[in-house]
Amino acid sequence: MQTFVNRDGLSLAWQLDSFAAPWTQPDTVLLLHAAMGSSLRWFRWMPRLAARYRVLRLDLRGHGLSQIPPADQPFSLPHLVGDVLELLDRHAPGPVHVVGNSAGGYVAQRLAIEHPEWVKTLALYGSTPGLKQSHAPTWIPKIAERGLRTFLAETIDERFDEHADPALVQWFINQAGSNDPVFIARFVTHMCTHDFLDDLVAVRAPTLIVAAGREKIGHASSYVDMQKRIAGSELRTIDTAAHNICDGYAEQCLDLLLDFLDRKQAVSGVR
Repeated sequence: MQTFVNRDGLSLAWQLDSFAAPWTQPDTVLLLHAAMGSSLRWFRWMPRLAARYRVLRLDLRGHGLSQIPPADQPFSLPHLVGDVLELLDRHAPGPVHVVGNSAGGYVAQRLAIEHPEWVKTLALYGSTPGLKQSHAPTWIPKIAERGLRTFLAETIDERFDEHADPALVQWFINQAGSNDPVFIARFVTHMCTHDFLDDLVAVRAPTLIVAAGREKIGHASSYVDMQKRIAGSELRTIDTAAHNICDGYAEQCLDLLLDFLDRKQAVSGVR
């Protein structure tokens, strides 16, 4: 991992991987992780994805190896979008394929709405237009009372189904549970103020929406509404109630992404 200091004075961690043939000029794929996650959460995606693309990963502010914003420093979704723009300005040669998981997808959606010049394609996994229509506000008192790890363990059926590898689930609980609970409460509380469904009509990039067909954290119907608003978008569902499809169904999610990118590049002739 490398770091850069952003405009707010925070140290943000990022990583670039590519194992594409050295005589090629691969496109860049930007991966934006979920709340309580980090760039490590994409580990099962990396071998195949980095064999074909430049893969840029960012630890969102307050997550992973990135610095937690001080309590007196403003924090918002626009701040997260600004962090991505700074990273792209430094390390992307041009427009990128943006992949966002859950809250990382909120950042990706706003990037596509407000800065379309940076978004070649958009892929959203388990990512509704904000958390306002979810039950996420109920998480905050439970986390404060029981602790983050215990809360995640007690509600794990919302994130993984019975097919998940138990070792993966335990790793997830430990990794996500290591986050600062005060900042996570701040992060989730802010995301619960957002519902930008109607803004999605501004998205012009080719878009893939991948959803858990029986979503418990968001509302499964939201993904249909998103598809209606994003012109030409594709909706694919995985038959599970588990929200964390990028973790529990990593290979299937990656298959959908690679197929989507192959088809869009074949049509446009753009690499």
